[in-house]
Amino acid sequence: MSRRGPGGHEGESPHQGQDLATAGTDLADAEAAIILVHGRGATAQSILQMGSELHREGVALFAPQAAQRTWYPNSFLQPVESNEPGRTSGLQAIEDAIAEATDADIPLERIMILGFSQGACLSSEFVARNPDRYGGLVAFSGGLIGQDIDHEAYTAVEGALEGTPAFLGCSDVDPHIPEERVHDTADVLEALGADVETRIYEGMGHGVNEDELEYVSGMVGELLEA
Repeated sequence: MSRRGPGGHEGESPHQGQDLATAGTDLADAEAAIILVHGRGATAQSILQMGSELHREGVALFAPQAAQRTWYPNSFLQPVESNEPGRTSGLQAIEDAIAEATDADIPLERIMILGFSQGACLSSEFVARNPDRYGGLVAFSGGLIGQDIDHEAYTAVEGALEGTPAFLGCSDVDPHIPEERVHDTADVLEALGADVETRIYEGMGHGVNEDELEYVSGMVGELLEA
């Protein structure tokens, strides 16, 4: 199932107006929600398949779609300006998806934001720049966006994560994600008050493994108990 997102000008907001794919428990009956953010070259439908592995009854699944299957054009390690307006539009797509859930009376503390690769970078960035008590953050092979990470710029933002559970999983030899950036991301999230679990996997490459899915499945179970 899909629904059309808020409109926008393609040049300034390329991802607004794209379909928001849905699955899982019908929103009218849902007690919690997961926002799933796909990676470069992928689709909302593809990450919904991952979401179906994590789904439990009572959880609605939402997956925004990037225009031309790419949230931003360059490496997330490049200067932020080089990835605009895609980066900002992608962050707005996450906010729009969250609004779908909160408008249906699902509270933020029962909304998890999960992404893989580019989607993990956007998800991490969104949560760090909009600190609140979320149901969870999951970043599979990703981290905060920018050439350098200015810790003070994140921690100066008003608000706190108030114990939001966060999982960061990545390979030690991921060709796109330096291990150091994962640890920097964990440091920022912890400084904002998140409860962070970081797992680095030896020689895994760029992907998601069973250990990660098992851990996050447990997080989803706790989401329903919040």
